[in-house]
Amino acid sequence: MRRLLTTILSAAVFTLTVSAQVGEQRNTISLGVSGGMGTSSVSFIPSIKQQLSLGPTFGVSVRHVSEKYFFLICGTQLECNFATRGWTELIEDGSENEYTRVANYIEVPFLAHIGFGREYRGFQGHLNLGPQVSYLLNEKEIYGGKTPWDTSNRPNQVTEQYGKSIENKLDYGITASLGLEMRTGSGNFGIEGRYYFGLGNIYGITKKDFFARCANSTISVRATYSFNLIR
Repeated sequence: MRRLLTTILSAAVFTLTVSAQVGEQRNTISLGVSGGMGTSSVSFIPSIKQQLSLGPTFGVSVRHVSEKYFFLICGTQLECNFATRGWTELIEDGSENEYTRVANYIEVPFLAHIGFGREYRGFQGHLNLGPQVSYLLNEKEIYGGKTPWDTSNRPNQVTEQYGKSIENKLDYGITASLGLEMRTGSGNFGIEGRYYFGLGNIYGITKKDFFARCANSTISVRATYSFNLIR
């Protein structure tokens, strides 16, 4: 009896596993646009004290929904975005100097897309997660505050970044977002929060270089609109 029960349970688990792997096929392709604001910083070692630097972000996306597993809607999403990054230093050495580095990037995230909620009409939440590569278009330094410029009392004597152009124009990392869409007959209107963690460094980090780490980090909030091209 015990052996029979074990066999039945094993068969049931196997059946559920196979069913979950198959899912309901979908072939929905949607096009979208987005725009919003982001806060950026750069993680430096040795450290540089910073305040968050604001900048715009906007772009286009293509989403392909391929399957539905129970209540999860699964697919992929490819984007091409413009984003302003950089950092703004919090200088507290009595010099009253101000410094901001503005860096404009083209970003290409390739994301796994998981949706949950109403598939066609109503509200649907989603999680996007995946790698991202970016390329630096241009940059500029903004010096402000009291003149003349005085770096003699900078904490840790970290002044290497001043006047030093970003050396690695290609950046890469991991991005994740949470969003909510209202899906209607006129398209899908949504809002999304996103975090990017840079794995690359903007300057060299070999033994002969000054910095041991100098990676981008951004948090952004964006409004989105998309419509189904193929359903």
